[in-house]
Amino acid sequence: MKAHVSSILLGVRDMDRAKQFYTEGLGWKIQSDFGISVFFASDGASPVGFYGREGLAAQVGTDSEGSGFSGLVLTYVVRSETRVDEVMAEAEKAGATILKPAGALPWGGYGGSFADPDGYIWSLGYSDQGTDQPYAE
Repeated sequence: MKAHVSSILLGVRDMDRAKQFYTEGLGWKIQSDFGISVFFASDGASPVGFYGREGLAAQVGTDSEGSGFSGLVLTYVVRSETRVDEVMAEAEKAGATILKPAGALPWGGYGGSFADPDGYIWSLGYSDQGTDQPYAE
């Protein structure tokens, strides 16, 4: 198995709310909307999509009622501290819960984190220490 993710599917409780958060709030563009799942234009990265939480849990053979920290954090690396602040503000305005306000990080970078309306955690970051970072933008 290669170190590669073909797509990222997030199980959501309310498809319309999730679409509104990511499209109207964060400016994502829908590539395909199949009703039970939605995929966003990925600009060449691994596609991100939503699937109804119950259906996705059934598909992978688990219970949809998990709680607490899942151990999954989605990262979004940008090219400036200013862009971290802008994305954090966009997310908060769209209804995200700010978990850690943007600021200096212990390892020398700059970043913050938020949870989307379904509780998925996004970690935003910037560092001028590396030249081969997986920039999202």
